[in-house]
Amino acid sequence: MERTGPVSHLDVCAGGPRSTMPALPLDQLQITHKDLKTGKLRTSPALHPEQKADRYFVLYKPPPKDNIPALVEEYLERATFVANDLDWLLALPHDKFWCQVIFDETLQKCLDSYLRYVPRKFDEWVAPAPEVVDMQKRLHRSVFLTFLRMSTHKESKEHFISPSAFGEILYNNFLFDIPKILDLCVLFGKGNSPLLQKMIGNIFIQQPSYYNDLDETMPTILQVFSNILQHCGLQGDGASATPQKLEERGRLTPCDMPLLELKDIVLYLCDTCTTLWAFLDVFPLACQTFQKHDFCYRLASFYEIAIPELESAIKKRRLEDSKLLGDLWQRLSHSRKKLLEIFHILLNQICLLPVLESSCDNIQGFIEEFLQIFSSLLQEKRFLRDYDALFPVADDVSLLQQASSVLDETRTAYILQAVESAWEGVDRRKATDAKDSPAAENPNGVMEMAEPAGGMSSLPNSEEEECMGAAAALGPAMCGVELDSLISQVKDLLPDLGEGFILACLEHYGYDPEQVINNILEGRLAPALSQLDRSLDRQVKPDPTPLLEPGAQGQEPSMWQGEPAKGRGLIPQVEKERSQAPSSVWTIAPQNRQRAAVLHQGKGENTRSLVNDKREVLAQRQRYEQYSGVLGGVPLQPGEGSPYHGDDYEDEYDDTYDGNQVGANDADSDDELISRRPFTIPQVLRTKVPGEGQEEDEDEEEAEDESPKPDHFVQDPAVLREKAEARRMAFLARKGYRHDSSGAVAGSPRGQGQSRETTQERRKKEANKATRANHNRRTMADRKRSKGMIPS
Repeated sequence: MERTGPVSHLDVCAGGPRSTMPALPLDQLQITHKDLKTGKLRTSPALHPEQKADRYFVLYKPPPKDNIPALVEEYLERATFVANDLDWLLALPHDKFWCQVIFDETLQKCLDSYLRYVPRKFDEWVAPAPEVVDMQKRLHRSVFLTFLRMSTHKESKEHFISPSAFGEILYNNFLFDIPKILDLCVLFGKGNSPLLQKMIGNIFIQQPSYYNDLDETMPTILQVFSNILQHCGLQGDGASATPQKLEERGRLTPCDMPLLELKDIVLYLCDTCTTLWAFLDVFPLACQTFQKHDFCYRLASFYEIAIPELESAIKKRRLEDSKLLGDLWQRLSHSRKKLLEIFHILLNQICLLPVLESSCDNIQGFIEEFLQIFSSLLQEKRFLRDYDALFPVADDVSLLQQASSVLDETRTAYILQAVESAWEGVDRRKATDAKDSPAAENPNGVMEMAEPAGGMSSLPNSEEEECMGAAAALGPAMCGVELDSLISQVKDLLPDLGEGFILACLEHYGYDPEQVINNILEGRLAPALSQLDRSLDRQVKPDPTPLLEPGAQGQEPSMWQGEPAKGRGLIPQVEKERSQAPSSVWTIAPQNRQRAAVLHQGKGENTRSLVNDKREVLAQRQRYEQYSGVLGGVPLQPGEGSPYHGDDYEDEYDDTYDGNQVGANDADSDDELISRRPFTIPQVLRTKVPGEGQEEDEDEEEAEDESPKPDHFVQDPAVLREKAEARRMAFLARKGYRHDSSGAVAGSPRGQGQSRETTQERRKKEANKATRANHNRRTMADRKRSKGMIPS
């Protein structure tokens, strides 16, 4: 709408040159314009719906995933409309721009559609056409400049909005909200971080109500983690609070669910982690709001439960789409790294930075917060291990020790010990190298470079390394009985295969015998395995002890001379080969080069000749004679004197019982055994004494008579009942129980009168009813009667 007259749109309604009056903010500015209906001049606020231009902004739609020409042409046409409209909007003057932004609903819907549907850098994407890439770049730039201008309340000294009014305009017209801010961070944070930090920082400064919105959004963010756990059938922290519905079917675990469903979960997790990390990285002041909801503990708990399950689910699906599984593994590794970085940002903002920036008097609260956070995470072993690999906890503790002299050493030592215990059974150096390496391990155990998604979402080298994340380390190789068991499983079904070929297949396929059998039967072995001889025997691994030192040809190496023992035997495989070939030099396998490089041995000798050769033993005799260690094993030659003297100390002599005077006080006798114990004739050789034998026979007969004879017949049941009753009565009598005379209570028939005993027994029974089965029935009846409840 054009203005008429000499008055500028920046002049107030009272008139006056612009140079003589200070510029007013746009929210207070009044403009004068001609009424189209009456033709008269009238004054209205600068921010008014009438100042909005009639222009319709079309909605954004993402480019087609398949490069079909018709769909590409449709996308380019729509995207051109959006780009031209945004360029027109950015070219408007300050007041017209804000009127269009505030009062044009189609513009807000267009911007919202772009934030919602534009492909992220980590989304799946097919390499698009060059014209699509150029159009995406143009739209990306225009949308970012539009939001950047919307977040700026002062463009120049003459064109500005008062801060209070600016905050109200943003908040009341929903120009920005928490979901939009999260999308802006994840879309434009890479490469535009400084501008985005100023932009979002200005929004929160001018309108603090956004902090309240963020606080109200936190339960929804935490619910995302709970939804992932619930969908995976895992037990979360809040799962027990809500009872499961009866009609709700049991949830499948990640290992059991279909591959496409697992893919949706991994993509959802990747999107959530990347968005949260981008927001906290751009606007770290939001960390305080996050921690109000105990976000650090919830994050670590989710990591401990979900990440290992998802990793296991991907690794176990070896027979499915390997390309898709490799992509899922890369995205899961990326999500792992972002979760750990989110925790580090929170910890850094809440505890560490305040300690560095504050004085010594005000840091105790931040140190206590640090110790409290880690004390609550001591049971999360996997999380502590992965976090310590990226951000060593010992470095943070060392920083706190330098900043405070009153740090609780007991708690810090306990935390560090818990972190060390989390590494038990894991090679820390190997795991750290795997996390730092720009390669990700695919589910089949092969380390390979991750392929970019392609097209717009193709990542540069630095971004590829970032998306690799904390790649898991390779598992330890099997050996011993467990490996033999796996080889026997395959050989039982395929007996024509050699153990060496089976071992190579197991090593290639991660020691999974089922996959090995399946690939062999279907002929889908890897090219490296297909070239191997299927009857290849298993090579015997060398002895872990060092090998023999090289010796001269034709002579065995000296075993006990010079330096300490360097080898006491030969590897069986080498010993077998030495008897079959004349070569004098043998090379050890590459994997055993650290033990010995070359083995020299003589010609024409076998194991028996080596054992029978005693030259080395005889050569060492004099040396061992000095230590008196082989006196009993080396016979003395005729004419040789003993090298020992009577008063020499003998180290090998056992003097334990020298103090006991064994036999010193015994009487001298020709036979020492007879003097110690008189000779006794064995009982078998004794002559039988008549009296003694009869007495023993009579005692045996009496013992046999006293023992009860077994009765193999069934006794009369009536007799058995009488005996049982007698035993019961005897038992009750021992317990002091007196049986009531029930016959006295029954009495005589009616009309004949009752005896005195019967009357006493009935009175006693009536008084002691409460002690029997009816308990206190009598007492309660008396109580009711006393209260008038039962008519007497």
